This record gives sequence, C-alpha cells and structure tokens, in this order.
Amino acid sequence: MICEDIADFVTALPPGRPIMGLDLGTKTIGVALSDRLLSVASPFETIKRRKFGLDAAQLLEIAVRREAGGIVLGLPRNMDGSEGPRCQSTRAFARNLSRLTDLPITFWDERLSTVAAERALLEADASRKRRAEVIDNIAASYILQGILDRLRHIRGSS
Repeated sequence: MICEDIADFVTALPPGRPIMGLDLGTKTIGVALSDRLLSVASPFETIKRRKFGLDAAQLLEIAVRREAGGIVLGLPRNMDGSEGPRCQSTRAFARNLSRLTDLPITFWDERLSTVAAERALLEADASRKRRAEVIDNIAASYILQGILDRLRHIRGSS
C-alpha cells in the first residue's frame, strides 16, 4: 500500500517495528533502518542495483529479517519542488514494490540529503573511497531521520 499522506502511513504502521529508509540511486540503493521506538535512523547497507526483481527481493529480505513495519523512499524532487524523471522512476519503483509486499510505503522529500551526507563524511575526514562506499546509506539515514522527526511531531500534536 502506497501512502501519499504521512498521516495515513503512521496509521498503517504496526507498533514496535522499525521503518526502513531507501535512497534509490541509478547504480546503488542506500538502506537505513530505524530503531523500534522510531526515534533514530542508522545507515544499514548499500545494495548494488541489478534488475528490479533482484533488488526488490534483497530489500524485502532485509525488511523481513529486520522486522520492518514500513518503507520510506526518498523522493528526489527538483529544487523548485517539482517532480522530474527521477521522481517518476522512484514512484514506479514504489508501485512495483507495493505489488510484492503488504508493508506500507511512503515518500520523503530527499532534497539535499546527499549533500548533508557528503558534508558529514567530509567532517568525519572519510577518504574519497570510503565516502563513495557509504554515501547512499548515509543519505538513506538522513531521509529516514527526517520522517522520524516528522512522526514525533505528529504524535506530539495528537
């Protein structure tokens, strides 16, 4: 089930289960996971993209193994907020993935998540090679942390 509205996603989440965050790149998929209290996102791994079926099987295997209760995909909007071809590709990935799982799926605006991840890695003095290896799952954790912060705000106001 794809939830365009964050409130619908929150309602669909089973209690006490982590959320999986994804940063879809053309060559890799960054994966992050939250804790069960939905307060902290942590980078998990980077998957090299192959075919959709293989990528989806690997992602869903992680979701099952880690008992994820939902999936958040970073939505790569343009800086003016419009949606271009990369957003269309992400939405198509979500539609195809939703046919393979009952987990709720939503989107989170990922503008500047990779920039923030790169900055954090530079501040940590990571080598160029190390940055290339982990940038996508760090970006996925920024995406996931954004939605976790939003969920905390939604819960706090209800």
